[in-house]
Amino acid sequence: QVQLVESGGGLVQPGGSLRLSCAASGFTFSIYAMSWYRQAPGKERDLVATISSAGGTTNYADSVKGRFTISRDNAKNTVYLQMNSLKSEDTAVYYCQVRVIGRQYWGQGTQVIVSS
Repeated sequence: QVQLVESGGGLVQPGGSLRLSCAASGFTFSIYAMSWYRQAPGKERDLVATISSAGGTTNYADSVKGRFTISRDNAKNTVYLQMNSLKSEDTAVYYCQVRVIGRQYWGQGTQVIVSS
């Protein structure tokens, strides 16, 4: 079955950096686009970034452009989110997502807290 396992979250000061990872299994990772979403307390889950199957195309939410970078390693079945210049408003639970044969799958999420 499809499994997505996020890691790398934590507490970081404003201006700091974190790198999130999402290890995928149960499907042919290299042929599917992957996405990162986030959900702040009391808010809806929002799309942060998407990467195409081969990694050649990426898209970002306006709020993270220039600060976050999505990448993938198809040999390791892993997608990453490098987050730099973090702000308090980046505080959220971050989720990895994939749509396989029309069905959407999510990881359990990893908490990111940006605070001094």
